[in-house]
Amino acid sequence: METLYFVLGVPLAGGLVLALVGHRDWAMEVNAAFSFGTFVAATVLTVQVVAGGPLFAWDREFFIDPLNVFLVTLTAFVGLTTALFSRPYMRVERDHGKMTPPRLRLYHSMYQLFSFTMLMALTTNNMGILWVAMEAATLTTVLLVSVYRTAASLEAAWKYFILCGVGIAQALFGTVMLYMAAEKVVGAEGGALLWTNLNAVKASLDPNIITLAFAFLFIGYGTKVGLVPLHNWLPDAHAEGPTPVSAVLSGLLLNVALYALLRCKVLTDGALQTPLASQMMMGFGLLSVVAAAFFLTRQKDIKRMFAYSSIEHMGLITFAFGMGGPIANFAGMLHMTVHSLTKSAIFFAVGHASQKAGTQVMDEIRGLIKVSPPVGWGLMLGSLAILGMPPFGVFASEFLIITTAMREQPWATPFLLIALGVAFASVFGRVQPMVFGDTDLKPLAHPPALIPVFVHLALSLMLGLYIPPYLDTWFRQAARLIGA
Repeated sequence: METLYFVLGVPLAGGLVLALVGHRDWAMEVNAAFSFGTFVAATVLTVQVVAGGPLFAWDREFFIDPLNVFLVTLTAFVGLTTALFSRPYMRVERDHGKMTPPRLRLYHSMYQLFSFTMLMALTTNNMGILWVAMEAATLTTVLLVSVYRTAASLEAAWKYFILCGVGIAQALFGTVMLYMAAEKVVGAEGGALLWTNLNAVKASLDPNIITLAFAFLFIGYGTKVGLVPLHNWLPDAHAEGPTPVSAVLSGLLLNVALYALLRCKVLTDGALQTPLASQMMMGFGLLSVVAAAFFLTRQKDIKRMFAYSSIEHMGLITFAFGMGGPIANFAGMLHMTVHSLTKSAIFFAVGHASQKAGTQVMDEIRGLIKVSPPVGWGLMLGSLAILGMPPFGVFASEFLIITTAMREQPWATPFLLIALGVAFASVFGRVQPMVFGDTDLKPLAHPPALIPVFVHLALSLMLGLYIPPYLDTWFRQAARLIGA
């Protein structure tokens, strides 16, 4: 498991190095180089797990299995492509005076530390370390969201810090109660917070304590997922922070928070032998889908609009995992993957579009297809993909989720279909004139980094048409681990 040292050590070292040299002209390349090193290490770790099965490290404090190994690779991959997109984007921000040398140093160092905290949350076997990693991810993203130091960005960062800080405090209380229940069974010296130990004795855990523990854990980690009504921080954080931060927030952080929630759900299902956790996830997931779809109709800021789209899709994924069963769990894992790829690609295109127009107000962004055809097509294809148009991967996962709901939860199907229809009309109606309308905009001084956009969209398209056997195996194994 020496590879895990590199998976965690490379971004940690990157954060320390860039804290010293992150303001240099070549710091953007150094940031991308560290992200590339993390991706290579994550790929090697994935190969080891595929070949040898689940692995432990550091006295069982860290654990890699099919449920988290593909998320580790996905996190490292999106982190790399976002770092590549960030290079020309941050040069434009620097030329416009938004990013001074101290802000660039803060941005680059916190970007690497943010990657480190997410990877630590995914790989740890200790529920206490998981909480620490999620709290550290909150602190690093607060600094990233506020990096412009405008009144709006500081307000957004403060709202994010307060809401997610309160949420994480609830998760801490839930973790303490989880330890209380486990100590009676495992013993104080028996690793009572190690997830593998808890999973082995989950049927013996006190159901009353576990019920309360899951309620607090659901509130805590559900806040980070962005579930309604705990979502208020997310649109502001997306709208006011740099666009690369929006990409990793939507594409990665929400997945990591949902992963933590899934680990808690597995323990709760085993301890209670009742559908309490599933019902809570279905209820709040469906509420998030419906509420976010109707919030989409009111948006004027393009990044806020796609932030509400993230809330909608995380609600749909949560609903799928709440239904449970092999098909719904498989669809949830697939949707996590294609949403990360597609939404980050959209934010890449949105970043270049808003820089060209000098605004994030959608009514003032027009004619992208004339100013920069790659940006225009990237935004249009990304929007169609995230709205579930075939043959993109989002269509495949949504089709599986809705058909499963028709069979197992028919009462929810009309709400899902209406919400998805409203979301489609709202987003497409806004994006179409932005791409094809008349404009007098001029090209940017720095050519945009559009390779990540089309690489992500190509992967999303591939997953809608063909899932490679090894990825299919991961999803199936992860679906079994999550359980019914």
